[in-house]
Amino acid sequence: MIKQFFSYYKPHRFLFFMDLFIAFIMAVIDLIFPMFSRQFINDFIPNRSIHAMIVFSTVIVILYVIKIGCNYFVGYYGHVVGSRIEHDMRNDLFRHLQKLEFSFFDNHKTGQLMNRLTGDLNEVAELAHHGPEDLFISVIMLIGSFFILMTINWQLTVIVFVFVLLTIYFSIVMRKQMMTSFRKLRQRQADINAQLESSISGIRLARSFANENYENEKFLRTNRAHLESRKDAFRAIAVYTSGNSFFLDMMSLASMIAGGVFVFNGQIDYGDLVAFLLYIAYFTKPIRSLIQLTQQLQSGMAGFERFAETMAVEPTIKDVFDAQSLDDVKGIIRFEDVTFAYTSDDDPVLNKFNFEVPAGKTVAMVGPSGVGKTTISQLIPRYYDVTGGEIYIDNQPIKQLKLSSLRENIGVVQQDVFLFYGTIKDNILYGRPDASIEEVVEAAKAAYIHEFIMSLDEGYDSFVGERGVKLSGGQKQRIAIARVFLKNPAILILDEATSALDSENEFAIQKSIEVLSKDRTTLVIAHRLSTVISADEIVVLTDQGIAERGSHDKLLNADGLYAKLYKAQFRGYIPDVLA
Repeated sequence: MIKQFFSYYKPHRFLFFMDLFIAFIMAVIDLIFPMFSRQFINDFIPNRSIHAMIVFSTVIVILYVIKIGCNYFVGYYGHVVGSRIEHDMRNDLFRHLQKLEFSFFDNHKTGQLMNRLTGDLNEVAELAHHGPEDLFISVIMLIGSFFILMTINWQLTVIVFVFVLLTIYFSIVMRKQMMTSFRKLRQRQADINAQLESSISGIRLARSFANENYENEKFLRTNRAHLESRKDAFRAIAVYTSGNSFFLDMMSLASMIAGGVFVFNGQIDYGDLVAFLLYIAYFTKPIRSLIQLTQQLQSGMAGFERFAETMAVEPTIKDVFDAQSLDDVKGIIRFEDVTFAYTSDDDPVLNKFNFEVPAGKTVAMVGPSGVGKTTISQLIPRYYDVTGGEIYIDNQPIKQLKLSSLRENIGVVQQDVFLFYGTIKDNILYGRPDASIEEVVEAAKAAYIHEFIMSLDEGYDSFVGERGVKLSGGQKQRIAIARVFLKNPAILILDEATSALDSENEFAIQKSIEVLSKDRTTLVIAHRLSTVISADEIVVLTDQGIAERGSHDKLLNADGLYAKLYKAQFRGYIPDVLA
């Protein structure tokens, strides 16, 4: 995992090493000052060397001016390096999420994934900037100070390092506890994001049920758990920092007392003691930086662990080595002995299922809920992979086709239409982002939504709101159909596209669907049988598989399950299969 973390420095290595080089200059400047101070006290003052004092002061001023520039470079470009790494990680994670199949999102909360893209990576960015830089400066300061301290008085240096070893031991003991606390904190932060995303998205539903208090209680529990996690993390930090500060303070006190004794005994002079104590101050500074870095390391690595965990999830639905493009599509769809279950623990939704849709024909699938109609529509574009058997398009197994090519040739209109936050034009253009505005207008006209759009003040530039909240169900549905018109796929899947609409909207959308379906292979999933009457063939599904198939008139005359379903909808009769 450490190797994976440092791989993100590679594209920015020049700026990163420049940052370390400038940090090195800052460390050297800090190490020079105590040596000058020693010379100042032991030589310049006793000998009244005014000229040397002026030269010394001038050199120090110049060095401090240089240090101002160094501080600016490290403070700005160091953070730029961290931000660029965060940017690259976020891009990689987002692209990776685009590759993962629906089953991954079925099992992960949106808010938690958002937290991995934002909060977790923000902590990683801080570690990416401060981690190597602080570690590098601290090592330089510690090694430099150690050798200089040894030249002043090795006995005092040994006393100092006894306390350094105690500090290191204490840090190692506390590290595990801090890591555990920060992992829990990152998880609680993800939970609170998930709760917020769910509650805000469902705020209209909550108010329709007058469940504001219930939502408040849910959020209160999540927020309280988050608070407790923060308290645990802060407690670990407090113990860690206070313990280390105690050892460092004792080190300074011990150095001062021992140094005083050595001066009394004539082992060192005053200048040496002052220089030594100044180096102790510089010596404790990197140690304190390392203490702070350890806290940052726990928090940042906890975030990176979650990032790496998601990046390690390999998509199971992906292109095979020699995947082919789907060209010159006729649109023949064939299921051959297809078996499918959503998880290995579930009963199969489909079992040895065989089915074919001829090229250019409209086939409707009807039947009770739970028999696999929507599942069939999701298996064709490979949103899920079959667990047995094979699906073919134009006699080519879909597993042998490039995913992009397969899905480019399939248009899907669902009952639950998703519109992105943006304009109407943006949402129609999603069908083909490189289309011209004229093509967008033509698609809208074909979907019978152009006149409504033009009645709005901003026309095609009107914003639809969060998930299209400013539009009615019928308007959203027609924009979704316009989007598919623009895509112009060879195969069309309509999954309950009109079931949630009133009769007037259903009639308008049905007209646009008939235009859209012309000369395309179309699979219609429907509960409302009025929408499938004109289909070339109607397939009636039960949990046992295909029960009946034929035209509307043929199935009515057969007086089987379809006829019972039809009577149940239009005459109030309830068939046994629905009872």
